[in-house]
Amino acid sequence: MQPLTQHQLDQLHVCLHLAQDPTQHSKAAEAFSYLQDTISEDSPAKALLTALWKEVLMARRSAAFWQQLSDVEQNISQRLAQNHVQLQQNYLRLVQEQ
Repeated sequence: MQPLTQHQLDQLHVCLHLAQDPTQHSKAAEAFSYLQDTISEDSPAKALLTALWKEVLMARRSAAFWQQLSDVEQNISQRLAQNHVQLQQNYLRLVQEQ
């Protein structure tokens, strides 16, 4: 098995960096396609990189999904806390008025 050249490794780093942001996945796919073109067809590294690349993209999409879900839950929790404080204040005003 022939190791990747330094240029190919640098290109792989670029691909991985772009893959971190789901909005950049199309650019990451283009960069990865360029990387694949530089690796010979019969190289086992090409098949391995392709499989790992698919896993990286799925993992990044999954992480982005769970981050969005977490953000929504945090927003809901903050609004519930604000509503709770507002209800307490309203209750105290009502008690004081009586």
